[in-house]
Amino acid sequence: MKLGIVGSGVIVQEFLTITHHLKETELTAICYTERSRETGRELADKYHIKQEFTDYEEFLNSETDTVYVALPNHLHFSFAKRALEAGKHVIVEKPFTPTYKEAVVLSELAREKGLLLLEAITTLHFPNYKKIKEMLPALGDIKIVQCNYSQYSRRYDSFKKGQILPAFDPGCCGGALMDINIYNIHYVVGLFGRPKGVEYFPNVEKGIDTSGILELDYGTFQCICVGAKDCKAPIANNIQGDKGCLYQDTPVNVCEHFQVFLNDGTSSYVNENSYEHRMVDEFIEFESMINRKDLETCYQLLDHTLTVCEVQNIARNKGGIVFPTDT
Repeated sequence: MKLGIVGSGVIVQEFLTITHHLKETELTAICYTERSRETGRELADKYHIKQEFTDYEEFLNSETDTVYVALPNHLHFSFAKRALEAGKHVIVEKPFTPTYKEAVVLSELAREKGLLLLEAITTLHFPNYKKIKEMLPALGDIKIVQCNYSQYSRRYDSFKKGQILPAFDPGCCGGALMDINIYNIHYVVGLFGRPKGVEYFPNVEKGIDTSGILELDYGTFQCICVGAKDCKAPIANNIQGDKGCLYQDTPVNVCEHFQVFLNDGTSSYVNENSYEHRMVDEFIEFESMINRKDLETCYQLLDHTLTVCEVQNIARNKGGIVFPTDT
């Protein structure tokens, strides 16, 4: 994989720390803004990135075969679309796109061109998450699912003072649902598929959800997903069945370990993850898929992403959260 990176922010800086795990990936290029030139140059120098660009079209004309779009939410669609049109495989940071219709456009374009299109969502790729899927039948018939990812954001202090950063900016497609509850949606949809009903009850300030409760109706059971950036609480994820409960006290985007408590009194502690950093498993799988051009696995993941985009889009509409891309 000849990987070109678009962006120089926190997520890019974090990603670059794990690239030594990617044995078959070459860091060919980085594209950053004029405003971020100093940071971009430092990253290119530190991680031996071959080429630097401030012009995206010039970047797309480089030898890069895969583009990693790690930009604010509202830019995901346009930058991914241009990369696909240029014949590049694309990895898009979560959340994939602000709207479901944009996700469909990208999906259709990738399939039409025979290109890989992947969402960088850590949850799905952990060995622990795959083990949870495997162990679900032991819980019996599922009755209740709860996911609470509440993490007080330092940016919320600035937000209250009137400084609107992208994480809380409707114009940048921010908010708690898109930034933090999206992980819960991926976790639940990956285990149980598309829900039959979706409701969202947000706490809204200045036109954006700073926290909220998402209700997913699966017909035979109910699910509650809490995502908060304006308050905090102990992380808690519970999957409750009529034969037992699965409990996880780490965020679903980290998925460090979990416990299973069965009604017969037996219990087990599970941790099959191998890497300390949460981004390693997903990018090792991306590297393998792209190098083998494994379209089948890619498009299965893409179908999952489309379902998640549909759920979050319905939730936003129900909660009255409007983005510029909705029009």
